[in-house]
Formats: sequence, C-alpha cells, structure tokens
Amino acid sequence: MVYVVRSLAVAAAVVAGTGSLAAQESPYSGYTGRPIKALADEQVAALLDGAGMGLALAAELNGFPGPKHVLELSDTLKIDDDQRAHLTRIFESMRGEAVVLGKRILALERELDSLFASGKIQRDRMGALTGEIGRLQGTLRAVHLAAHLETAALLHVQQIRLYHEIRGYVVADHEQHRSHRQYE
Repeated sequence: MVYVVRSLAVAAAVVAGTGSLAAQESPYSGYTGRPIKALADEQVAALLDGAGMGLALAAELNGFPGPKHVLELSDTLKIDDDQRAHLTRIFESMRGEAVVLGKRILALERELDSLFASGKIQRDRMGALTGEIGRLQGTLRAVHLAAHLETAALLHVQQIRLYHEIRGYVVADHEQHRSHRQYE
C-alpha cells in the first residue's frame, strides 16, 4: 500500500511537472513527417536541381560572379556570343555535376535516416555515412566555386563591376580593379 501511494505521488509530481515541459515544443517538431528528417523539401529540391544554395558565396561576394546570374543579366552586361557560349557550357557542366552529387548526397541521407528510424544504426556505419556525406558536400561546393572562377575569367573588369552594382554588392576597390583572367 505504501508503494502504491508513493508511486501515485511520484506520478502526480511527474504529471504536474510536465505541464510546463509540454508547452515547450521543439523547433523540430514539424520535421518528423519529412521523407529525410534532416532535410527540408526545399533543400531536397535544390540538391536535385543542382542549385547553388549559397555554396559559392565566398566567390560571389568577393568579385567572382556565377554563370547562372551572368547569363540572366547577359543583355545588361553586354555579354558577347563567344562569352555566352562559354558561360552556357560552364553552367551546364556545373549543374550536371551538381545534380549527380546532389542525388548521391540524398541517397546517403536517406540511408542514414532509415538506419536511425529502424533502430539498426551502428556507430561505424554512421561514421562512414556522415563522412561520405561531408566529403560529397565539400565536392559539391567546390563544383559551384570553380564555376565562379571560370565565369570571372571570361568577363571584363567592367562587366564584373556592373554585375556587382546590379546585384547590390560592395566589393573592395582592389577586388574591382584586378583582372580575373589570372585565375583560370
């Protein structure tokens, strides 16, 4: 009887104490229905599309435009036919590589998610999966950054300056005046 009373007292204390805990919803509570819990639908779509996802901001914001946006602004930037052909090749190559890498990343993320969901995850496999995902993410970033290098090498300093003005960037004077052709 004493055991039952103590158990009820403990249960009542737990219930009373959880009232405040129940009100503290996790910012991740809506993520449980995702096919891959760690990735938003937008991230999955971007990986499947080969989108930049901000991976090349180190280049973009330091004077190295990307091929997609240069092509979008080609009339304003007075991109000639030769530049347009090269930019199209750079963009298509970058996008093709990015899509292949994105699909591989998604497959590994699905496997990681599935192993956790099934409870069959093992530390060694987890380490291998996350290591490979990280390596592929680094490669994906390098693909996007390399496209910015190639793009900047094709453009004239005036085109780069105008691009940055249009995009609303402020680039340091030494960045605006150098020739990007040296970075091919």
